[in-house]
Amino acid sequence: MAKAGKGLALAAALLGPLSTAAEPSCISDAIIVFDGSASMSEPAPGTEGEPRIVAAREAVRRAMPEIAAWRRLGLVTYGPQGHPKSCDSVDLRFPPVQDAAPRIIGEVEALRPDGDTPLTSAVRRAADALDYTAKPGVVVLVTDGRETCGGSPCALGAELAAKGAGLIVHVIGFQLQPDLEGHPLFRPDNSVHKADCMAEKTGGLVVTTETVEELVEALRETLACPVVSLLE
Repeated sequence: MAKAGKGLALAAALLGPLSTAAEPSCISDAIIVFDGSASMSEPAPGTEGEPRIVAAREAVRRAMPEIAAWRRLGLVTYGPQGHPKSCDSVDLRFPPVQDAAPRIIGEVEALRPDGDTPLTSAVRRAADALDYTAKPGVVVLVTDGRETCGGSPCALGAELAAKGAGLIVHVIGFQLQPDLEGHPLFRPDNSVHKADCMAEKTGGLVVTTETVEELVEALRETLACPVVSLLE
């Protein structure tokens, strides 16, 4: 690759960190899938601190304004009250729009965590909203644990890779729940609950985070615009 010199440095400064994954440019829309399950109302494992949702809200407030300035964003949530069956609690809050930061921040601030974790169907809902079979897109799943509603993240990841026109799924684990069978995201290869399969099969990133700062950086990394595409 030819050296871009000061132009690359300036673009990097303006747009933030360059993603290490091969993702579509910011011409492509993105949807954040945000965990609103009951465990988000609990402190991180081994602590007596604030509920996870408090730290997650702070990260969203800090990260979204700069990200939304460059990319159209939408939001899917799962887990909140108001659904007769918590595994049916997936909501497309809104499809990708410009300047989405205030809407995303407002929705996450208003979220009252409850219910189970239908993360597979939530990612599918986001992929459908992005029209993934017709055009590239990005889904960023933020979760504190594994699928609990019988979905198969690995099967969905394979389907998205086979039928998609460039969809990438990134998985961000936040203050992950302990699990007697092992790490809640990194499950045995034969487990249908292995959430990081969706990233592995679509070329996305898998990032584990514990602090507000780490979650902010993970959101920046997975949603940043690749600067190279702007300079070619």
